[in-house]
Amino acid sequence: MSNTEYADKQIQATELDEPLRKLLEPVQRWLQMLAVRNHSKHTLSAYFAGVHQLALFLRGKQLTWTRCDKRQLAQHISQRLDEDKLALASVQQELSAIRHFYGWLLEEGLARINPTTGYQLKRSPRPLPAIADVDLLTQLLDQPTPETSEQARLWLRDKAMFELLYSSGLRVGELVALDMTDLDLSALRVRVTGKGNKTRLVPLGAKAAAAINRYLPHRDLWVEQQDRALFISEKLGTRLSTRAVQQRLKVAATRAGIAQNLYPHLLRHCFASHMLSGSGDLRAIQEMLGHSDISTTQIYTHVDFAKLTQVYDRAHPRATHSQNEEN
Repeated sequence: MSNTEYADKQIQATELDEPLRKLLEPVQRWLQMLAVRNHSKHTLSAYFAGVHQLALFLRGKQLTWTRCDKRQLAQHISQRLDEDKLALASVQQELSAIRHFYGWLLEEGLARINPTTGYQLKRSPRPLPAIADVDLLTQLLDQPTPETSEQARLWLRDKAMFELLYSSGLRVGELVALDMTDLDLSALRVRVTGKGNKTRLVPLGAKAAAAINRYLPHRDLWVEQQDRALFISEKLGTRLSTRAVQQRLKVAATRAGIAQNLYPHLLRHCFASHMLSGSGDLRAIQEMLGHSDISTTQIYTHVDFAKLTQVYDRAHPRATHSQNEEN
């Protein structure tokens, strides 16, 4: 199903009376526009959910999009927080969808004001992400190879995945989406497609590259149907799932005797924290992380890749081989 078809399905799956149908007509056109611009199905679903809730509120008040002002918006948001008991983060997501929708209405000449302009929710303090120290990650990544041949083969793949997550600060979704063609082992870099289908180049540490090189012969034996995925399920011969990566990390942590709860996004947090403490170059780290609020996360960036590589090589604990590492 294409993204455009998915956008239409969001509306079609909704029970509509006449007032609600009229409210959702521009919403459907908006979602179709987003689909054409290659927004993901997850984004389309989240945007529709947020705007749909406001549409239900307006229908109950016998209002239209053009008659929704800041006071009406505040009442709706208060209802979502106090009566529907939504978490603040969920309401923030809905508010973001409403803000984007009204921006489109203004562009199309379908509204005169954006009621979200200047409207802000009080944010709760954001908890700091959990961080593991370098010694703990060394314990994970440099653990002995399992004794059984089956587990030893899996560990070659798993170590390559975990080294890459920590080496390049990838999201687990970005990791499993990697194709063989995204990897450039000779140049020590990887092409990553992140949120909003934005593409960026990220440096690849020598230890991660070495781990991937050790895994690739097994990948070539496992792969079925010419699957392009970098990381392959040994049993299925197809692209590994995010759930499988999460489970394999827990297995590896247990085998290494690590009590701390390890999950793929923790390795991304560790990448950012350890790089920042080693370099102090926040801009370069944001570039490598591919944060959505940084316009220079795409492959055609004015930030020089060589500069990113220099920062990476100088700061990342596993950027280069140690003298005692096995070939």
